[in-house]
Amino acid sequence: MPSLDARGVASLLREYAQRTALRGGNPYRAKAYSRAADSLAALAVPLDVLIAEDRLTEIPGVGDAIADIITKVHKTGSHPSLEKLRQEIPAGVLEMLGVPGLRPEKVLRLYKDLGIGSLSELEAAAKDDRIKKAKGLGVALQNKIVQNLAIAKSGEGPLHLHRAAALLAHAKDSIRKSRAELKRVTIAGDFRRGCELVGDLVIVAEAAKLDNSSTPSADGLQIRVSDRKHFGAALLFATGSAGHIEQLQALAAEKGLRLGADGLHKGRMLIAGEEIEIYRALGMPFIDPELREGRGEIEAALKGELPKLVTDQDLRGILHCHTDASDGTETLESMAKATRQQGFEYFGVADHSKSAHYAGGLSVEEIAQQHREADRLNKRFGKDFRILKGIESDILADGSLDYDDDVLERFDFVVASIHGRFKLDRKAQTQRLLRAISNPHTTIIGHMTGRQLQRRPGYEIDVEKVLRACAKYDVVVEINAHPWRLDLDWRWHQAALDFGCMLSINPDAHSIPELDHMHWGVVMARKGGVPADRVLNTMSLPEITRYLRQKRRSLARAA
Repeated sequence: MPSLDARGVASLLREYAQRTALRGGNPYRAKAYSRAADSLAALAVPLDVLIAEDRLTEIPGVGDAIADIITKVHKTGSHPSLEKLRQEIPAGVLEMLGVPGLRPEKVLRLYKDLGIGSLSELEAAAKDDRIKKAKGLGVALQNKIVQNLAIAKSGEGPLHLHRAAALLAHAKDSIRKSRAELKRVTIAGDFRRGCELVGDLVIVAEAAKLDNSSTPSADGLQIRVSDRKHFGAALLFATGSAGHIEQLQALAAEKGLRLGADGLHKGRMLIAGEEIEIYRALGMPFIDPELREGRGEIEAALKGELPKLVTDQDLRGILHCHTDASDGTETLESMAKATRQQGFEYFGVADHSKSAHYAGGLSVEEIAQQHREADRLNKRFGKDFRILKGIESDILADGSLDYDDDVLERFDFVVASIHGRFKLDRKAQTQRLLRAISNPHTTIIGHMTGRQLQRRPGYEIDVEKVLRACAKYDVVVEINAHPWRLDLDWRWHQAALDFGCMLSINPDAHSIPELDHMHWGVVMARKGGVPADRVLNTMSLPEITRYLRQKRRSLARAA
């Protein structure tokens, strides 16, 4: 049989991962196969070339063992270990692994105990209430299945932003190494627009001369090649969105012009081929890619009302981070030093509070201990860097925070977050948040809707009412930068700005590498049209110290 291309091998490697997960044992092995499959689907060089040149281990996530599997699958269309695994579990059972929150051991029990062998059978069993009656499964699992079946039915989903970034960076590097004649290798598509989930991996490159060999063939990854004269227009169209491009084309037509992937033309004459020139010729300044969603950005540009978007360089400090005092992996000192080394002026520790037993929430005694440690470190750091003492306080079911006022008064800031009771109805959940916001100790509302992308939807709340309350009580709205959250959704940022809210870009970091999540928060803020002066942690150390002190004074006066 003919050898498989990269996409075909990726599909079988993903099946290998799923069947390995169902068998049990080391869970990291299945994850390694799955990550390697993602990388194969984004190759910039044909798979047979990499195999022939013994370069498979250059692919992210591919070591010698997986390289050997890829080679055999590519040549034969299967693998002995995969064929053996296929004898154990029917193919339909694998579909159920696509249901968020349904772990492999539960899938196996559904198959073995209830005879459920496909997604359609799982849906029928849930509707008939058969799952909740089974020992070891129960009503909570059944409800989760019903809630998340739609995600599973949609098939293979898009990539999280940080994962797409890694694959696209590798693709760029591969193109530069293997195709030296291609210049200006630039990432486009929905990644360039800062979408929270990336469905299309697209790269645009410039070639000196276009011919049939100028477009590299690739599986999954789109590589669009243009000449220098038309590169900007090709990049514009490859970036999208469709709505933005359609509106630009309509505006061009009104001016008697034609806009296409080959540039902006008046009759047969090319009048603009670079992005900035195209926007200028249409009577507007350059529109940042993150704003290009056809949601009023063109009208704003024509009126000269585009926001000056926040950048990574605008951020002066980091808030909402965890240490090993709760569920982080690093000490307070290590996290603070790493933050300082990145050029920031302050580190806001916000470990979990006492109700978060699952995350090692801090007792009152542990809070005192952490504050003594922060004081000791702050003396050593001097005036140019400071640890700000915070807490991520759980919002209880009735909307109260889980410490008494005398404890909450000890913190520089309080992040109030929901971590449980997600199933409250919309009215009750909204009232819960409103009470937390009205608590004078609350500084920031953390991950407002509680969503986890491709894992669970957010709980039901009246977002507009919550944002209005945040503005009324001077409570900051978090843009949680963890790539699984990216919450508050960027589509609500403009409403938050219009109501008068301040926002804070927080990494929710549990380790030193996760401090880099800040970048994804900036991307989301830019996509939401947020300028630097509306982001809390663009304040300098003296400014944020003064801001937090004034808030505490207001609290004292109110008391």
